[in-house]
Amino acid sequence: MIKKLDKLIIKAFVGPFIATFFITCFVLIMQILWKYIDDLVGKGLDFWVVAHFLWYASASLVALAFPIALLISSIMTFGNLGESFELVAIKSSGISLLRFMRPLMFIAIILCVVSFFFANNVIPYANLKFVTLYRDIFYKKPAFDLKEGVFFTHIPNYAIKVGKKDRDGKTIHKILIYEQTNRLQDNTIVAEKGEMGVSKDQRFLEFNLYNGTRYQERGNPGDSSTEYIRLNFKTYKKLFDLSSLQQQNSSDSAFKSGYKMLSARQLQQNLRTIRHLEDSLKESQKKQVSKMFYYPALTKDDWKLFQKEKTLGFTIPDSLQTVVWQKTYSRISTLKGMLLFNQHTLKEQQQELKQNKTEWHRKYAMSLSCLVLFFIGAPLGSIIRKGGLGMPLLVSILFFLIFHLLNMFGDKFVREDIMAPAAGMWLSVIVLTPIGAFLTYKAMHDSQLFNKEFYYRTFTAIRNFVMKKRD
Repeated sequence: MIKKLDKLIIKAFVGPFIATFFITCFVLIMQILWKYIDDLVGKGLDFWVVAHFLWYASASLVALAFPIALLISSIMTFGNLGESFELVAIKSSGISLLRFMRPLMFIAIILCVVSFFFANNVIPYANLKFVTLYRDIFYKKPAFDLKEGVFFTHIPNYAIKVGKKDRDGKTIHKILIYEQTNRLQDNTIVAEKGEMGVSKDQRFLEFNLYNGTRYQERGNPGDSSTEYIRLNFKTYKKLFDLSSLQQQNSSDSAFKSGYKMLSARQLQQNLRTIRHLEDSLKESQKKQVSKMFYYPALTKDDWKLFQKEKTLGFTIPDSLQTVVWQKTYSRISTLKGMLLFNQHTLKEQQQELKQNKTEWHRKYAMSLSCLVLFFIGAPLGSIIRKGGLGMPLLVSILFFLIFHLLNMFGDKFVREDIMAPAAGMWLSVIVLTPIGAFLTYKAMHDSQLFNKEFYYRTFTAIRNFVMKKRD
């Protein structure tokens, strides 16, 4: 049965949580929009395409928005109650802080479950749709994606590089175009200046080039003797077919196997499969090596003779030593190639194993961080006893930066093989849990951590003690 005290704390918490949650989502979406703004502007995208793009991007941000909103709203809630002396009245009536926090603990646990549901079911689907849509958007109207000094290779059989683009977005300088009509012939166009644009029917990318040279190789694909032609021009018009690169509704089946598109159960199944493949590869390699270097055991007399002579001549005639060395070299070369190939395959499997482990731990760590940040925010609010968006927001930003930096460092350490995936993904939880326990203990005992009078009295006492010792 919900008591009036529980209703009071829940009512005081719901409003700030909803407000901070949507504000946090808006800020994170703006960050995503700013990151991909260059890929969206100038593509002629309609409103619904951009809306779908932001919708799929925002779904992946919910798991991060939950702990942030919970931290800020819990600090604001308990700060408001402390500033209005309601928290003091409740404590003076004999109700402990943990009992007062109990309804919000249940809400925090529910949010942990909801966060895991999003991370396990909604976010993989949103990531799949986001990657597919982003690919279609990226390849739409590539004339606007030409960057200075970078080869653009998304038009089939062409590689285009411009040295400089003017602010009008049309005038280009130092143009280099590689064209491969077949595997034996490469044609090249070099121009000092040009203008680019899209045809009226949106089917072709037009290059009007000035003062350049076209180097062309002409001949049959099956004939090694070809004709070389060099053509100098003052004006030259080149068309690139864009029909294959217009925005399409690509199938998402090509991205389904990505580790960010899988649930925890699928990731666990992937981990078992990869481990099985590793064991099979190692066992197969061991069998191949043993078959390749199987020799009858030497007798004791042969071994003593070998130790004395330090050569194979005691068992192999001189006429066959060259053949033996050649076969030995060939066999060792084969073994080296096999080991290098297996080593490359094993590294790829280990990298895939690490990525799947990282994503699996991330789902659980981000979900549990809601509860950890609640046990930081609620005690801090009761200690600070300040409501509004002043001190609570400042402290929230500080702890959010610590939380976010720990997540970034953990992810980076895992990618650079400094930490194991489990340690890296749980780094923020491991570091912040003792801080939450310490703040909860201090709040239960009416700590004066943020009372400036406490620090003033402490400083005065220390100063008087030092002066007394000097006297």
